[in-house]
Amino acid sequence: MEGAKVEMGGLESSLIQIIQEHQQRAVYIQDQSDKAKKDALKTAVQVSELLVDTVNGGVQEAFTTEKHIEVEIRALISTIIRYKKQTNQWLAASHALNSVLKEIGDFENWMKTMDLDCKSINSAIRNIHQS
Repeated sequence: MEGAKVEMGGLESSLIQIIQEHQQRAVYIQDQSDKAKKDALKTAVQVSELLVDTVNGGVQEAFTTEKHIEVEIRALISTIIRYKKQTNQWLAASHALNSVLKEIGDFENWMKTMDLDCKSINSAIRNIHQS
C-alpha cells in the first residue's frame, strides 16, 4: 500500500503541476489576448481619426471653395447689373439719336417738297407774267 501511496502522491503532484501550467498558459494567453485587443482598439481609433481627418479636410476644402464661388457670383451679379444699366443707357441714347435722325429726314423731305412747290409757284408766276 505504501507503493500505491507513493504513486498517488506522484500522480497528485503531476496533476497539480499540469493544472498550474495550464493556469499559467491561460493567464499568458489572456494577457496576450488583452494586449492584442488593446492594440487593435488603438489601431482602430487611429484609422478612424485618419478617416475623419481626411473627410473633414475634403469638407473644409469644399466649404472654402463654395464660399469663394459665392463671392465670385456676387461680383458677377453686380457686374451684370452695371452692364445692364449701361446697355439700357446706350439703347435710350441710340433711340433718341434715331428719333432725331428721323426728324431731320422728315424735315429734309419737307424742305424738298417746299422747294419743289416754290419752284412750281415761281414757274407758274413766270408763265403768267410772260403771257
